[in-house]
Amino acid sequence: MPAPKNVLLIVVDQWRGLMLPKLGADYLKLPNIDRLCAEGVTFRNHFTQAVPCGPARASLLTGQYVMNHRAVQNTIPLSLRFTNLAHELRRGGYDPALVGYTTTTPDPRHTAPSDPRFFVLGDIMDGFHSVGAFENRDAYFGWVAGQGFELPKNRDDVWLPQGAPGAGATDRPAVIPKELSDTAWFTERGLTYLRGRAGKPWFLHLGYYRPHPPFIAPAPYNAMYRPEDMPKVVRAASPAEEAKQNALLAYYVNNINQASFFQDGKAKGSAMSEAEVAQMRATYCGLMTEIDDHLGRVFDYLKETGQWDDTLIIFTCDHGEQLGDHHLLGKIGYFDESYRIPMIVRDPRAEANGARGSIVERFTETIDTMPTILEWLDLPVPRQCDGHSLLPFCEGVTPADWRTEVHYEFDFRDLHYSKPETALGLSMDKCALAVVQDEAFKYVHFAALPPLLFDLKKDPGQFVNCATDPAYAAIVAEYARKMLDWRLGYAERTLTGYRATPKGLEVRAA
Repeated sequence: MPAPKNVLLIVVDQWRGLMLPKLGADYLKLPNIDRLCAEGVTFRNHFTQAVPCGPARASLLTGQYVMNHRAVQNTIPLSLRFTNLAHELRRGGYDPALVGYTTTTPDPRHTAPSDPRFFVLGDIMDGFHSVGAFENRDAYFGWVAGQGFELPKNRDDVWLPQGAPGAGATDRPAVIPKELSDTAWFTERGLTYLRGRAGKPWFLHLGYYRPHPPFIAPAPYNAMYRPEDMPKVVRAASPAEEAKQNALLAYYVNNINQASFFQDGKAKGSAMSEAEVAQMRATYCGLMTEIDDHLGRVFDYLKETGQWDDTLIIFTCDHGEQLGDHHLLGKIGYFDESYRIPMIVRDPRAEANGARGSIVERFTETIDTMPTILEWLDLPVPRQCDGHSLLPFCEGVTPADWRTEVHYEFDFRDLHYSKPETALGLSMDKCALAVVQDEAFKYVHFAALPPLLFDLKKDPGQFVNCATDPAYAAIVAEYARKMLDWRLGYAERTLTGYRATPKGLEVRAA
C-alpha cells in the first residue's frame, strides 16, 4: 500500500522575501526555517501577483493573475466561476483544512446582501474546511479568555505595549504573553488538527498573522533584536523628495498613518526617524522568530510521528512590507519590498535529494504554488492556472521555457480605509497599474498616469524614473510591448480550449 501523501502549506503574512538567513539576512535567528531551507529549495526571486492580502491570496489559491480573477482589492468579491486549490484537492479525495484566513469576499450573485461575510474584511475561500478561523477573531479571543486571561473591553488592546499609551515604534512587550499570542493559537489549532488525523492523508493550510502589524511582540521576542543591527532604510532624503516620483506615491507618502502599525502611533508613517524605523524592524524580526519557534514544534511533531518524509512542505507568504523604505509603511504601490515574498519548497521524494539546500535565482511567482501542490499529488492542473509547477527546480532542473520576467498588479481604487481614487481625480476602473520586471529593467504601466521605468543595474533602489529620458525611449516601447504580450498570452482561458465540432465537443490541451 503506498504511503500517504500529505501537504503542509505554511502561509505567513507580510514577510519580506529576502528576510531569510539563507538569502543573506544573517542577523535573523530562524533555526527551524533554516532547517527547512537546508532540506528544500529556496527561491530568491519569488513575487506575489498583487497586494494587499485579499488579491494576493486569491492569486495564491486560484493560480491566476489578478487580471483574470479580478478580486482586485480587499473586500472585492472573488467570482465563483473559478475553481481553487481547495476544490481541486477535494476532487483528489482530500478534505483541505485551513488554519488562519484567506480574506475572500463571496460572490454577491450567489448569496444575499445581508450575508455576514459582507460586513467584514473577508472570509474563508469556498472549499476549505476551517479548523481555526481568524477572520472575525472570535475563536482566538475565546481561547484566550478560556485560558483565564481577562480580556480588555477593546479586545485588540491585547496587542498594545505594556505600560502607558503613546509608544509608537517600541521594544516594550505586548500586553498578551507569548503563551497566549495569536502565533501560539494558530500553532495549537494546527497541531490539534494533525493529531486527529490518525494516519489518514491530509492537506493543511497553516496560516499565521505575523509579522503583520501591529508591530508589538510578546516577551521575550520584543527584545530579541537590537535596532542598531537592522539593515538601513532605503529612501529619498525627505518625504517631499520621494513624493516627486509619481502622483500615487505622493498620495501614500502623505497619507499613511502610523496608527495601523503601532496601535498608538500618532504621526504619519513618512515622519519616522531612522531610529524609529530601526526599532520597528527589530520588533518585526522578533515576530518572525516567534513564528520560527512555533514552526519548530510542528516540524518536530511530523518527525516524531513518522510523517516528515511523507509531507510536502511549502513556506510562503501573501505579500511583503515596506518597513519604512521609500518613506512607506504597509504593502502598497509598485516597489519590490511589497511584492517580493519568501518561497521554500521541501519535497521529500528521493528525486529531490540532489537539489536540497540550493537557491533558485530564476523568477518565480505565487501563481506557481497551486500547480506545484497538485502535480506533487498527481492531480490535474486546471487550465485556468497561469502558473507552473516548481517541482523541476526541486529535482535540480530548470525548464527550458521558464519565464524570464515577473508580473504583478496593484489596484488603488477607493475603499473605506483608503481614498487615492478621490485624491487623484481618477475613475474607479482606471485606478490600476501593472509591472513587468526582469534583471535589467522594471516598467510600471498605469491606466491613467504616466509610466515609470527603472534601470535596475544603475538604480536598484528605484529612485530615478527613466521613462521620460529620450535615451530610454526604445526601452520603454520594448517593455510596453512585453506588457501587451503578457496580457494577450495569459488572458482568462478557462473555456477557450473547448470547441464545438461536427463530431461534438472537442477539448484541446494548452
